[in-house]
Amino acid sequence: MTQIADRPTTTPAPEPSVSPSIDTAWLGEYLLGQWAEARHTSRALMALPEFQRQEGLSLAEQRQRVFGQLALLVESKGVHRAFPKSLGGNEDHGGNIAAFEEIVTADPSLQIKSGVQWGLFGAAVLHLGTEKHHNKFLPGIMSLEVPGAFAMTETGHGSDVAAIGTTATYDEKTDEFVINTPFRAAWKDYLGNAAIHGVACVVFAQLIVAGVNHGVHALYLPIRNDKGEFLPGIGGEDDGPKGGLNGIDNGRLHFDHVRVPRENLLNRYGDVDENGVYTSSIASPGRRFFTMIGTLVQGRVSLDGASTVASKLALDIAITYGSQRRQFVAGSPTDEEVILDYGRHQRRLLPRLAQTYAMSFAHEKLLTAFDGVFSGKRATDADREDLETLAAALKPLSTWNALDILQEAREACGGAGFLAENRFTQLRADLDIYTTFEGDNNVLLQLVAKRLLTDYARKFSKADAGTMAGYVAGQVNEAVVNNFGLRRLAQNVKDFGSTSRSVGNVQSAAAQRQLLTDRVHTMVATLAANLRPASKLSPADAAALFNRNQNELIEAAKAHGELLQWEAFTDALAGIDDADTKKVLTWLRDLFGLTLIEKNLAWYLIHGRLSSGRAQAITRYIDDRLLPRLRPQALDLVKAFGFTPELVRAPIASGAEKIRQDEAREYYREQRASGAAPVLEKKPRR
Repeated sequence: MTQIADRPTTTPAPEPSVSPSIDTAWLGEYLLGQWAEARHTSRALMALPEFQRQEGLSLAEQRQRVFGQLALLVESKGVHRAFPKSLGGNEDHGGNIAAFEEIVTADPSLQIKSGVQWGLFGAAVLHLGTEKHHNKFLPGIMSLEVPGAFAMTETGHGSDVAAIGTTATYDEKTDEFVINTPFRAAWKDYLGNAAIHGVACVVFAQLIVAGVNHGVHALYLPIRNDKGEFLPGIGGEDDGPKGGLNGIDNGRLHFDHVRVPRENLLNRYGDVDENGVYTSSIASPGRRFFTMIGTLVQGRVSLDGASTVASKLALDIAITYGSQRRQFVAGSPTDEEVILDYGRHQRRLLPRLAQTYAMSFAHEKLLTAFDGVFSGKRATDADREDLETLAAALKPLSTWNALDILQEAREACGGAGFLAENRFTQLRADLDIYTTFEGDNNVLLQLVAKRLLTDYARKFSKADAGTMAGYVAGQVNEAVVNNFGLRRLAQNVKDFGSTSRSVGNVQSAAAQRQLLTDRVHTMVATLAANLRPASKLSPADAAALFNRNQNELIEAAKAHGELLQWEAFTDALAGIDDADTKKVLTWLRDLFGLTLIEKNLAWYLIHGRLSSGRAQAITRYIDDRLLPRLRPQALDLVKAFGFTPELVRAPIASGAEKIRQDEAREYYREQRASGAAPVLEKKPRR
């Protein structure tokens, strides 16, 4: 396989003779965010060979190695940050997630296996149980004495948890719950720790008391004895090899009228007393369900962060290699070009680098919101709703982007990128599932869109175009919206002949914010108008109307998520004092913002927000101005990610490629100097 590159940029834009110099040490700490110490501690552990993925193992060997690594995490006290201080934890929710995300650098299987044990199984007991459950069950979970599974997903219901088929029926004669999977589709499936290692689980089931279904609740359920055999009434299967994450023993569980004590109901939000009376502090069944599920939002938060870490790692490898690998003579008759000097190579990697910085800054906001809710510092119902919406908006973007970045980084490294030793292929295989667990991305985006529509209905149900324009103007600060409504926003501005003057009207932060914000609000307003008749239709017709607009719902939510990322990047610039670092990061933010606009030029043209001339100018500005400015900064921008060689572990990013290239160049130089170089059959034209 040959590394192919296009011709280098022939007419780069004039730039200052002295390129800005990034303060990489400071920027690295800034990127690590509020919980930098937890990230440093986790990275130090992941740099140790005993935590890292080992190639060439069988399925059984991979599973056993990862299970053994969980014990090493316990020994290092690396997994107890979120648990109560009374049980040896730190009650540090943000630091716990930050440290967990960095485990992806060692092995995503280890990260997710530890997430199953402590972030799902343990967290369910912590957040859905009460103090008696904490004292009884958490010590064994924290020490790994009790490995466990999180039995929510069923073969027939993944994202639609409210419709699961497993039941937990209260038997008042014995004061027990009877747990049953009444049909094959109700089997609990894809559960980490279920195939081999789990000896207990938290099972989610429809809670039935005195013939009344009170909706989905969670119960603690032992599933295996000391010999690893299933307990009576419990059965299961191994899911077998998967497309990735094969260090995790995913499996299925099913229950045939299995009895557990009434006290095993995790009863923080719903309880059954000894008289068989159900009570809950939340009267609404729907609100109760979403409150319970919302306590487990940390899975989505951590996947957003882990995907960002993996994206940083991929770009570190690809940009380091691209700055050393040479291919094709172009500007020099003798020396081949560094492939990162080719315009196309910059186009492939640098916008994705900008995307990753945006993901990183947006994730810090998400993690801060998460810590605020779970620490109790900012934990109103509105705070919880905002956290759930933010997580549902960002997790799809980051997980999809991580796959895209890993694939493009792999291709940008040619055949070398396809070698297992350089990590791209395995990381991509392992992260593939991130897009569908902890909530399928498309389903999550529908939740975001519904929230946007709800907010719109509260503010603009009777608003005219002028009101909408005024609201958007308020959202974009200094941006000015004319009095004729948003649809004429850009049509009244004359285009100019030069690229710099034309783009100058849309390259500022205010203009980028205005265009990105306007797109979100226009899409939401259009959806609201399209769906307004639903309230007067039959249920079947209303569902059909919703279905016809489903794609637009998801696109609006994606646009909202991208706006959140852009806003987070822009807010982060305000915290940078060093002038050169701020200048380079501003260029990178502009690359992110203008690339978003460029990606959606069809929408901006159709809706009259940009003229064709200005649309073309945006692309030229990216290619002729931003990419050449950022090319000299690329290595420093990935150096700021702070990955040591022990964390990178990719030979093509080790400096070996530069040694090879320098050796080859010196060989040909000596040939030319000595006169020993063979004469070409036909001299190239000059």
